[in-house]
Amino acid sequence: MDDDMESGNMGPYQERPRTFPNMRSKPYTPLIFRLLMRINSRVLLVLLLFGLGFLFYIGARTSPTIVFVYSVCIISFIVSIYLTKWVLAKDEGPPEMVQISEAIRDGAEGFFRTQYGTISKMAVLLGLVILVIYLFRSTTPQQEASGVGRTTTAYITVAAFFLGALCSGLAGYVGMWVSVRANVRVSSAARRSAREALQIAVRAGGFSALVVVGMAVLGIAILYSTFYVWLGVDSPGGMKITDLPLLLVGYGFGASFVALFAQLGGGIYTKAADVGADLVGKVEQGIPEDDPRNPAVIADLVGDNVGDCAARGADLFESIAAEIISAMILGGSMAQRCKIEDPSGFILFPLVVHSFDLIISSVGIFSIRGTRDSGVISVPEDPMAILEKGYSITIVLAVLTFGLSTRWMLYTEQAPSAWFNFALCGLVGITTAYIFVWITKYYTDYKHEPVRTLALASTTGHGTNIIAGVSLGLESTALPVLVISTSIIAAYWLGQTSGLVDESGNPTGGLFGTAVATMGMLSTAAYVLTMDMFGPIADNAGGIVEMSQQPASVREITDVLDAVGNTTKATTKGFAIGSAALASFLLFSAYMDEVSTFSHLPFAQVDIAIPEVFVGGLLGSMLIFLFSAWACAAVGRTAQEVVKEVRRQFIERPGIMDYKEKPDYGRCVSIVASASLREMIKPGALAIISPIAVGLIFKVLGYYTGHPLLGAKVVASMLMFATVSGILMALFLNTSGGAWDNAKKYIETGALGGKGSECHKAAITGDTVGDPFKDTAGPSLHVLIKMLATITLVMAPVFL
Repeated sequence: MDDDMESGNMGPYQERPRTFPNMRSKPYTPLIFRLLMRINSRVLLVLLLFGLGFLFYIGARTSPTIVFVYSVCIISFIVSIYLTKWVLAKDEGPPEMVQISEAIRDGAEGFFRTQYGTISKMAVLLGLVILVIYLFRSTTPQQEASGVGRTTTAYITVAAFFLGALCSGLAGYVGMWVSVRANVRVSSAARRSAREALQIAVRAGGFSALVVVGMAVLGIAILYSTFYVWLGVDSPGGMKITDLPLLLVGYGFGASFVALFAQLGGGIYTKAADVGADLVGKVEQGIPEDDPRNPAVIADLVGDNVGDCAARGADLFESIAAEIISAMILGGSMAQRCKIEDPSGFILFPLVVHSFDLIISSVGIFSIRGTRDSGVISVPEDPMAILEKGYSITIVLAVLTFGLSTRWMLYTEQAPSAWFNFALCGLVGITTAYIFVWITKYYTDYKHEPVRTLALASTTGHGTNIIAGVSLGLESTALPVLVISTSIIAAYWLGQTSGLVDESGNPTGGLFGTAVATMGMLSTAAYVLTMDMFGPIADNAGGIVEMSQQPASVREITDVLDAVGNTTKATTKGFAIGSAALASFLLFSAYMDEVSTFSHLPFAQVDIAIPEVFVGGLLGSMLIFLFSAWACAAVGRTAQEVVKEVRRQFIERPGIMDYKEKPDYGRCVSIVASASLREMIKPGALAIISPIAVGLIFKVLGYYTGHPLLGAKVVASMLMFATVSGILMALFLNTSGGAWDNAKKYIETGALGGKGSECHKAAITGDTVGDPFKDTAGPSLHVLIKMLATITLVMAPVFL
């Protein structure tokens, strides 16, 4: 707090300029950027050109496809720089808006530094554990023949793990960096035009999305081409190109590891602050959301950035990395079985798809333009319709570029029509993504019946609101599961009938067909992430408008954008869980391939009639429920601390309600920051330790009972059941939480009694229950499902 306020010399709050405290004394810049800024600009330019030259040199030695991927990624970074300059050129509004924005930025960057400092220490420790394990594990005959022994494999895997962790952390930082700078510009634009505010929020989200997807693709491409040149792949006595993707699994694991803790820590932070602010501010004191009198309001707004922007950036980065690596492994193994002369097309295909994703998503982002009627304050058209128009353009372009990619990369003389089947697999994936977005929108947007029915249930009390929300969430799992099931079977069947056969004449394209469908689903990932980032930026903008006490007409615009942002966040979570389901199926198949490679024994199916294998499945399902319970409980405990602190301030500083005293915002920020860092460790450790412990215990049991692959089979069963349970649990948590939130928003538009009514209070109770569902446990499950798969891939030889 300011010194003059603490000494009692502030005077009446309403008679003084609205100022807000800084959370720390100086702005924070990550070490890597501080070092770069100290280098002379000309020297930096020379180093950059040298680095690009080296990249293109190893790319040219690897494949022309890699050169194409590098070029697209670099162009997308240039486009993202343009978007940043465009957003930052917009005005920040009056001084009170700037001061609030700076307080949010300070809190977000301070927490990010502390959180990622903790995560980096754990990553170093885990990296050392992986190094020790790999130095004593077995290697495949192919690796031995190519001269890639234990030591080389160990250092390669650990280096890939650290690079994946670093890039995932950078993805999170980029997501947060832009959101804490765009929020105030959206608030300022809302004073002039709803369309301008929408455009700024979308372009800010677009910057983050292009950087995140570009980094995921570029990181894997650099690793692939570096290993290709360094290890002499496909040269006499060198490693086969089809074995190379297995060396990349460490990258996916590193990305998953950071994403899990970023999502847990950020989710606990944002929802504990949100629940505490709502329960005391709205329900007990009857003040509006984001009212400057609420001591937890800055912590709540900080949480939007660290929980939604930073964590979701790391989450989507990890999703794309896991999907690319698993598809490369399956493409390589299929090409090897089919004896395809040049398998590089099947291996590099995922990188090409996501390169086109960057191009088409950029078109979608730029399709959302401002209007000339800048003086029009009211909301002229539905923001969701504008975003959906951009998504439709992206979808159409995705279909065209996907067909082009399959013809370019997957054409082979052995099966001339196979590329067309795989193009249809991609179409299945793109359609699945579109249907998933529509289903989630139907269950979470208050324009549709489910949310309105939920809002109506609030008229009869808090209990009926909870019952209606839980039943809605349970019902919402049905359609997505039917869609996923149909898409997996359709894609597998299209792959099987592609004409690709092994030496015995057996069809082998089924699994790769599902991999292509997954790529199709994620072929618009950059635009979907843009829509997701739009949500917290709009939410923050609304908070800044409310705290700076702008006219009601401005708040109406930000309220509409915020409600649309809730829906886009929910649809992105639906998209993420759908892609997680398909990606996990691929990773599971890749795990079985890896086990059979290392053990020299066939491992094509998991028999749950074996008691130990069935027990592994039970443990996998239990893990999902226990993890979700611990994540929700962490939010509950932290929220209790916030509630006590906010109540204490209202009692000890009665002048807060009359604007005569200022709340101590910094106290609530420090409470949620320290508590979220403490609380994220237990569920995160559970997720990492469980599969390793189960695999080792049953490996020992199998050794003494004469079942050589028991450990690997039990882990496979655990992975399978955890994936199925996790998909259903995440769908339930995400959709019910989003529906509760928008039911409250619907009532706040004036329906069913409007703000302050008993119906509204019941809806707030539902919203607080849904908060840890949709923003902590649910999104963390997306990452958990894929991290279980990547950790088993990395540790597979240990279970044999």
